[in-house]
Amino acid sequence: MKYIETLHEGDRISEIYLCKSKVSAKTKMGKSYYSLVLQDKTGTLDGKIWELGNAIHHFDALNYIQVDGDVTSFQGALQMNIRRVRVAQPGEYNAADYLPVSPFPVEDMYRKLMGFVKSIENEKLRALAESFFGEAAFARRFQTHSAAKSVHHSFVGGLLQHTLRVTELCNYYCSAYPILNRDLLITGALCHDIGKLEELAPFPANDYTDDGQLLGHIVIGYEMVREHIRKIPEFPERTASELGHLILSHHGELEYGSPKKPALIEAVALHFADNTDAKLETMCELLEGAGDSGEEWLGYQRLLETNVRKTSRS
Repeated sequence: MKYIETLHEGDRISEIYLCKSKVSAKTKMGKSYYSLVLQDKTGTLDGKIWELGNAIHHFDALNYIQVDGDVTSFQGALQMNIRRVRVAQPGEYNAADYLPVSPFPVEDMYRKLMGFVKSIENEKLRALAESFFGEAAFARRFQTHSAAKSVHHSFVGGLLQHTLRVTELCNYYCSAYPILNRDLLITGALCHDIGKLEELAPFPANDYTDDGQLLGHIVIGYEMVREHIRKIPEFPERTASELGHLILSHHGELEYGSPKKPALIEAVALHFADNTDAKLETMCELLEGAGDSGEEWLGYQRLLETNVRKTSRS
């Protein structure tokens, strides 16, 4: 298989790719054409079907499609001019070749995450964490889900990788700042993004659901936690409120989607851990994507609110 990251201008391609999106449009002369985004685990590529003839069989977005075409360059970016398309049949492709995946083994990450669950000493908070992460169906979804549509951790295992990193950072904070309530903070770290299971559709779509658009993962996650708390006998209401506050405030600022700003020291710690991992992972993905290209300045990044440059190497 010729992966997208290996393509060059002038390549003639006959391969199967995931059709990430499909848009019908018209040229300035009124001629209909299709604009596609093709995807495999190494990246995406714009595709254009200018001639909608008999060689273009019917297909939809999120189908795996066999495409024949030529790789060209337009405004400095590669795209494929597609001559033939058909829907690929089961057995002709391996879905793992088309979805970006965490570089870390999912099983190892989940085992570490469960180690944090078991380390919670407060029996009510531990029971709450186990009611999520110890449940088989939840575990399967959590291990394969993305943490974002784009920007950072937008890959299979992204939600697990992000949650583990945030929990590890919070665990470190607890050793550096003993005033922190470790059980509360670790539970908050484990649960802070569980709403993303409902905010984003699973792969290959990895797009916002209706509830994701209307409510967002913070509110969804808060409601999920409150629902589980109601099933735990004699769960302290004060603890429930404090944990709820951690989830509601973990984005740190009202303009970033948090209904509340952090008012507890544990909420401040969780916000910093979440923000640290999000921004460092954004940088990692950006720098890794740039590879060994001669470009030093990599452009403006919205999440970081700055132009980004590679570090010089002596």
